[in-house]
Amino acid sequence: MRVLVAGATGVVGRQLVPLLASVGHEVVPFTADLLDREASVRAVRRAAPDAVVHLATRVPAAINPRTFARDFAVTNRLRGEGTRNLLEAAGGARVITQSLAYVYRPGAEPAGEDEPLWDDAPAPFQPSLRALIELERLTGERGGLALRFGHLTGPGTHYDTDGSMTRQVADGRLPILGDGGSVFSFTHVHDAATAIVAALDRQVTGVLNVVDDHPVPMREWVPAYAARLGGPAPKRLPVFMARLFAGAWGVAFMTRLRGAANHRARLWLNWRPAHPSFL
Repeated sequence: MRVLVAGATGVVGRQLVPLLASVGHEVVPFTADLLDREASVRAVRRAAPDAVVHLATRVPAAINPRTFARDFAVTNRLRGEGTRNLLEAAGGARVITQSLAYVYRPGAEPAGEDEPLWDDAPAPFQPSLRALIELERLTGERGGLALRFGHLTGPGTHYDTDGSMTRQVADGRLPILGDGGSVFSFTHVHDAATAIVAALDRQVTGVLNVVDDHPVPMREWVPAYAARLGGPAPKRLPVFMARLFAGAWGVAFMTRLRGAANHRARLWLNWRPAHPSFL
């Protein structure tokens, strides 16, 4: 299969490209400006792919919750406008796109794919949510599959050895707010890549959560990760104090995220995470 990959040099793309080649696919990296409609259409037509994989983002090396909306503005355009440009000339190609698994409305249990999204999330996250909804809508209209990844771990991510989250935890700069109840579902970048390869061989459509097996609240994973790194135990702060430095979105991110369930991906893709837990 001839596979066009947008975002081939990103953290998932760097895992995906050699994996695709190893199982016999022909990989064509997308090299045009995805926000340039005419250039994108020409690039897709020139590639004439059997499948299109959209992983393109521009996520900052460190995330500041107070500037979240501004920092993710280009990524939001890539997920909305960029997806439209990429798919315009894709013809009957198989379409797989990258979405997020931490967009579900807060709740007690890990969310399945049919659960409602977090439509009343704080204002800084709303543009990102709208962009993801548009990406999934465009993917669905083409009979494609959107894979909702969790918090990415592994080489090149915020949780890599020198990643921003790792440094914060190691330095004792990532506190636990309130009861530390924000639940994280993680996805190792290699597991994300193996899910894409599995999806290319199956005509599965819609959305799937591609996450590890064990969602874990911040009150558990932050202290455990700090101990593993040899760092100090995290500070504990009341929510009202955190609003001063983290803002509404930072507080929500650290207190209200809901984990996701991967049962459907395991069943429909016959996929299993090689990294079943972050801890």
